Amino acid sequence: MNLMKSLALAACLVLPLAACKKEEAAPVEKAPVAAPTTDDKASWHAYLNDQVPRHMEGITNQPYVYWVPASENTQDPEAHNRLLDKAKMDVARGIVKGNILAYAGLDPTKTADLIVEAFGEVTPNTMKGVRVVYIGDTANSGRVKAAVEPAGVEYVFVEAK
Repeated sequence: MNLMKSLALAACLVLPLAACKKEEAAPVEKAPVAAPTTDDKASWHAYLNDQVPRHMEGITNQPYVYWVPASENTQDPEAHNRLLDKAKMDVARGIVKGNILAYAGLDPTKTADLIVEAFGEVTPNTMKGVRVVYIGDTANSGRVKAAVEPAGVEYVFVEAK
């Protein structure tokens, strides 16, 4: 019995010391995933799963992520219209502080068009504390920024590369 008590006491004294003075390994930032060059859904999901978390600092809720396919879906020709309706409904009902909306797709102009149309009827200054991330090209960034900033959002442009 004394042996058990002695071992338990020794463990209690030694274990805290074992945790002391350990150098913590510096976190390694993984290299960004390259932007897909095709309209492959799985590739875009992998890309967005890499990009969106890089812009989540200060965000407290799950992100709203919109992948905008460049080509029309021949099996489902209404897919783009449904995505646009969803994007419009999401911003129309109001996105609260602590949320992020991220938009990306192979065709940056088509992606920008969707954002501009979705924010077309948003009441000014109703989305303060919300971050909008446009992953696209510089040619469309200005018009996206002009469309979303009146809502009071924080606009972030990420060049797709």
